[in-house]
Amino acid sequence: MRRFLVLLLLLALLLVGLAAVDVTRPATPPGETIVEVVPGMGTRSIGALLAQHGIIRNQYTFDFWHVVRGGTLKAGEYQFVQAATLPAVYNRLVRGDVYTRTVTIPEGFNLFDIAQAVQDAQLGSKESFLTAASQNVAMIADLDPGAKNLEGYLFPDTYRFQRHLTPEQMLAAMVKRFRQASTSIGLESGYHRVVTMASLVEKETPVAADRPLVASVLQNRLDKDMPLMTDPTVIYAAMLEKQYRGTIYQSDLKRDSAYNTYRHSGLPPGPICSPGIASLQAAMHPADSHFLYFVADPSGAGHSRFAATLEEHERNVVAYRQGLKNAQGAH
Repeated sequence: MRRFLVLLLLLALLLVGLAAVDVTRPATPPGETIVEVVPGMGTRSIGALLAQHGIIRNQYTFDFWHVVRGGTLKAGEYQFVQAATLPAVYNRLVRGDVYTRTVTIPEGFNLFDIAQAVQDAQLGSKESFLTAASQNVAMIADLDPGAKNLEGYLFPDTYRFQRHLTPEQMLAAMVKRFRQASTSIGLESGYHRVVTMASLVEKETPVAADRPLVASVLQNRLDKDMPLMTDPTVIYAAMLEKQYRGTIYQSDLKRDSAYNTYRHSGLPPGPICSPGIASLQAAMHPADSHFLYFVADPSGAGHSRFAATLEEHERNVVAYRQGLKNAQGAH
């Protein structure tokens, strides 16, 4: 009996020693490895999965560590690139430090651009995202009851999403960011008008300092019942009909779309892109001016030249075209 107990003790010490090696010695996965812990997967299955992919050395040591450490292992995708000890791997699963895909939405992206970005991040098809953006207008019913889709209310930002999120969950995150941003600048009413105006401002100038003046031009034209005549709305109208060809043609200017601000006075039916904070603020507080026209400055720095009369505007247009010609000659 004594000899048996000694052997048992030695065996236990050996197992503890082997386990200690497995616990303290890092395992190195064969390059970038992504594993998925599905909901309902048990600890033994998770350990076997990690061992199979070379992320830990031994699944049984993983089971042992679960008994010692405790905690709930979170479902999701996990990315492993560098060597890590078993406790480090285990702690990641307890924290739920899951692998996410990044979607960056710059200011001025429209629904089509955002849907493409989602597809490029391998988070779902462009078509399913666009469909969800049209079917989930209830998300903004309190802000814009007449909205036909979520255009303008998906706030520009960098988002990190898990692969299995639905389009609805991603849209909800983007709308939530819009709500936070609009609250931070005091936007509490008139969302439809402000966001629509801001989307035009966003598309018309990349320079934040010019946006209040651009907004003033648009507002002054509205006050005089003059058509806005903004090219971005013409482009958006063509995109809605899947006929945008990369530039504006005469047929685009004649298109009988409510978004064609060359043919229809007033604001378009809704936003044409996702505006950022500066454009929203410009739409809320346009500059006090008498300007009715603007055109890109020939310097090419992104600024605009503003004019109160058609004659002055035409001179600015001539200067702009000459600037383009000089720039092309320089190349």
